Amino acid sequence: MSAGAGKYLQAVSFEQLAGWHDDDHAASLAAWNLSCAEITQYGRSFKRKPRFGGARKDWLALCSAAQKLGSKPDRDTARKFFEANFVPVQVSDPASPAGLFTGYFEPEVAGSRQRAKGYDVPLYAKPRDLVAFDAAQRKATGLRYGRIVGGKPRPYLTRKQIETGAYAGKGLELAWLKSWADAFFMQIQGSGRIRLPDGGTMRLGYAAKSGLAYTAVGAVLVRRGDIPRAEISMQSIRKWMADNPTRARELMWHNESYVFFRELNLKDPHLGPLGAQQVQLTPLRSLAVDRRYWTLGTPLWLQTSLPEGTKFNHLMIAQDTGSAIKNPIRGDIFFGAGNKAAELAGHMQSPGKLFALLPKATVKRLGVGR
Repeated sequence: MSAGAGKYLQAVSFEQLAGWHDDDHAASLAAWNLSCAEITQYGRSFKRKPRFGGARKDWLALCSAAQKLGSKPDRDTARKFFEANFVPVQVSDPASPAGLFTGYFEPEVAGSRQRAKGYDVPLYAKPRDLVAFDAAQRKATGLRYGRIVGGKPRPYLTRKQIETGAYAGKGLELAWLKSWADAFFMQIQGSGRIRLPDGGTMRLGYAAKSGLAYTAVGAVLVRRGDIPRAEISMQSIRKWMADNPTRARELMWHNESYVFFRELNLKDPHLGPLGAQQVQLTPLRSLAVDRRYWTLGTPLWLQTSLPEGTKFNHLMIAQDTGSAIKNPIRGDIFFGAGNKAAELAGHMQSPGKLFALLPKATVKRLGVGR
């Protein structure tokens, strides 16, 4: 048995997955095929050697089998494909037995490619002096990213330093927004659609992050007594910022982590931005996961509830990651774009169960068969 696998994984049957036969497996297969294209061509995720990722060759065989189904198999055909080629394993973690599932979305905000009246808040491209540290530099700083100053690794600039003019005149501006809150929450989500004055749309995706620690500003508001813990959500935080514009800037600066963007030219306007796997995200099918445990492209059966209490039993595909996703049964659901997606993502914080669908050869290697 792979070291530690039995502590986290236990093979089960598909009949033990609540709602399995009711889901739209064709939609999941379409999302998984996007992952397959990356796995077949690059397989970047396997270089990180995730704990339960298995061997790339196991996944290549399944991707080849999926191609034989044609471009648009029906739900039944897609379901039978997953049942024939994968083994469901229930994921457990003694440190967090209930799991936690949150949500994210692709913001849509007004903006401009050039600075103009009413558009004063910049979004930046990745600066050249931001670098990934090697092992020795990570050990010396405790950081994955930063800059080299005088030949030595140093932390990167803070959010406050950046937002108060550190990049002025350097030509790094990609777009200009109307408010600091819009820019802040676009960074939290890691992507966004900008509605331009001429009616066009500019899509931005994650390029890099500064490497400084991420601080949840909602926790700061709760600790200070500004918002009760039971009422904290993206919507309540935004309302507090709108009601307290002077204090809002100081609040945002508590989160020193800063995200840089790049403009995206995407094939399918109906899908989301590129996730960490470098494939477009599919609303209600893409899941951000902890890459220490899962290979990007892993199908994951999720049993949880939406904010209003509706059951959410869906076959998701691991296609993204995030700074706050640190647990084998921790996930972030991509809800898509628009007001409804924002509402769901902003309030989503539910316990649930997670089952990974792994190739039979991977299950055998891990030693977690039934």
